[in-house]
Amino acid sequence: MEWLAENWGTIVVSLILIAVVIVLVRVQIKGKNKTGCGGNCAGCSSCGSCPSAKKSERT
Repeated sequence: MEWLAENWGTIVVSLILIAVVIVLVRVQIKGKNKTGCGGNCAGCSSCGSCPSAKKSERT
């Protein structure tokens, strides 16, 4: 118990950093599922495979 009392600050900071890393990794993983270039197909060589181009063709 004495060790915990001496190192509580380090433990708290470590837990916060671990939580931040977990959140960042989850955001990166979710971001990889989204594809596309933002819808600006003016100079894009792969405009035919762009999800935003396919969406505009349907409408």
